[in-house]
Amino acid sequence: MRRLFNPKSIISLLVIGVFMLAACNMKRKSSGDTAESADTLEKARVEQDVREFVYPLPTTFEVTEMLNRIGAAYILTLSNPVSNVERYLTEKAKAINLGIYSADLSYASTYNQKQATIDYMDVSKKLIDALNISGAISPDIVEQIEANEDNKDALVNLITDTFYDTYEVLNRADRGSVSMLVLAGSWVEALYIVTHITEDTFKNKEMVKIVMDQKSSLNTLMNLMSVVKEKPAVAEVMADLKPVHDIYNSIDAGSITEKQMENIIREVGLVRAKMVE
Repeated sequence: MRRLFNPKSIISLLVIGVFMLAACNMKRKSSGDTAESADTLEKARVEQDVREFVYPLPTTFEVTEMLNRIGAAYILTLSNPVSNVERYLTEKAKAINLGIYSADLSYASTYNQKQATIDYMDVSKKLIDALNISGAISPDIVEQIEANEDNKDALVNLITDTFYDTYEVLNRADRGSVSMLVLAGSWVEALYIVTHITEDTFKNKEMVKIVMDQKSSLNTLMNLMSVVKEKPAVAEVMADLKPVHDIYNSIDAGSITEKQMENIIREVGLVRAKMVE
């Protein structure tokens, strides 16, 4: 069987986006802690957060098997065109669309779309440089991911270490909110792709499960963003996501109606359209 998934895929998205979760988590230090004990406590907490996030993720083999089973083809027009990058002039737009392009990169590489993967790597790098966070990312990060893409313990350590490098860069400049914008963009784009990858998402049990599983990740994202909600850009994104959040929180555990699925697809589409415009 042809291997569809490669190292510049969903774990690359984690490194570009999810590692930035520490920017908010690490602001929650107790004022009574010494610097040394606080650092030790925070690193243990971050590692646990990363472990809890990584372990529910399917391995590359499991993702490939699922895509083969449902027969989902690659649809180039689902992704945000790389030419749009020139229109993103504010820090907010750049951060959000770094997250969006990261998800598009994962999507392209999952289907072994070599040129699209290169294009989305290039445009993501352009936004990383524009946001002045390139110094936080190890130049050999892709090689490290490739060597450990199915070793979740190694990935936990890799992502945790990257958390700390990125934390220093962002928080020295009081830019922790940038991390939340990247995460929001990647979450929206990933769900947008998932809900459009087949003609009838609701009739595909595996895709329904993926959509339902995003309730937890959206709750986590909204909670994290609330820590820096005094930043106007973050508050605006939280307001945009509120309709989606409300729908998810109306869903009973273990079940979703066709109408609820339609509402999620509609609202995510509206948020995504606003983000990429």
